[in-house]
Amino acid sequence: MYRPLELFIGLRYTRAKRRNHFISFISLVSMLGIAVGVTALITVISVMNGFDSELRTRILGMVAHATISGVGQSVTDWPRAVEIAKRNPHVQGAAPYVEREAFLRGDAASQGAIIRGVLPAQESKVADIGQKMIAGRLNDLAQGSWGIVLGKDLALNLGVGVGDKVVVYAPEFNVTPIGVVPRLKRFTVVGLFEAGMEEYDSGLAVINMHDAEALYNMPGPSGVRLRLDDMFRAYDVAHDLANHLGQAYRVQTWMEGHANFFKAVSMEKKVMFIILSLIVAVAAFNLVSTLVMLVTDKQSDIAILRTLGATPRSIMGVFMVQGLLVGAIGILIGVVCGVALSLNLEALVSWIQHVTGVQFLSPDVYYISNVPSDLHWGDVGWISAMGLLFAFVATLYPAWRASRTQPAQALRYE
Repeated sequence: MYRPLELFIGLRYTRAKRRNHFISFISLVSMLGIAVGVTALITVISVMNGFDSELRTRILGMVAHATISGVGQSVTDWPRAVEIAKRNPHVQGAAPYVEREAFLRGDAASQGAIIRGVLPAQESKVADIGQKMIAGRLNDLAQGSWGIVLGKDLALNLGVGVGDKVVVYAPEFNVTPIGVVPRLKRFTVVGLFEAGMEEYDSGLAVINMHDAEALYNMPGPSGVRLRLDDMFRAYDVAHDLANHLGQAYRVQTWMEGHANFFKAVSMEKKVMFIILSLIVAVAAFNLVSTLVMLVTDKQSDIAILRTLGATPRSIMGVFMVQGLLVGAIGILIGVVCGVALSLNLEALVSWIQHVTGVQFLSPDVYYISNVPSDLHWGDVGWISAMGLLFAFVATLYPAWRASRTQPAQALRYE
């Protein structure tokens, strides 16, 4: 008895058995349409989040969050750069590296690749390549052993495996009595890794940093790679380190090297959100036709309420309560279904692939062969709020039309 009049009558109309069953059917269709739209939107956004997270993990497992490099080809005083970097509270690890281009010749073919020289004992502080080994160990890259670790696809293209020899041609030349000859060295394959990214699996080879310095005749490493406690702080950390290191050093972040890629993923996510939001909007605006027919059906009831003293604002409130209730129930069903589907999507897709025998994402074509899902409750909140906003807007015209009902005209033929 203490509830507002609009809420009481609106809920009473919702529970009442309607004379026009077609209106009830349209209300049910609107509710289910909103539920389906919200379910699809939550699921698709969760899949987009999953792909984004998976790609970030795979890429950042092979590259550093930030990199300190010299103005020239090498950094001779790299221990000082490491010491300054570790003073920053957000830097969790630092390790020197060499990174240059080379031409590799195996038993079956030849191919260009990136040579990365690392210190095996320190590489785990900045990258996860040691955890991605499928044969051999990263620690087998001892100084002077001239060992090399290849990406899985690179080794396949070269036709080599663990224990085989690979000739590495550096883009440098030696002047000898017989003329200018390229600098080359024969390496022994001591391991293979699989990062899950074609860019690295088919184009990256890892050797000991000191061997790389000797191969390229460098006085020091190319720079220092850093791992941060939060990769999204990379820009702020880079700006701070640049001020402390001086002009002889250059600090770059992972965002600069892969900015276009992640911008494309972010843009795709926004576009998918807008497109699927239109589905929710269409379903929500079906409430307009439902409430217009309901207002027409309840003309006499509205007239009686007006003669009893109900204001036009109260009449608007009655029908807005009904529209919002239908929308809220549809959104609630959609949220429950969307969350349940997002949390179990990987298992569901695996089961469908097992039953049908169809691989949705072929590992030969795509970077990721499964369908990842990463549910963010913030996205669920935004989607729910958007659905309620659409439902609210859809109730405005029918409720306003109901408030304009004239009691005398409505009751003339009653």
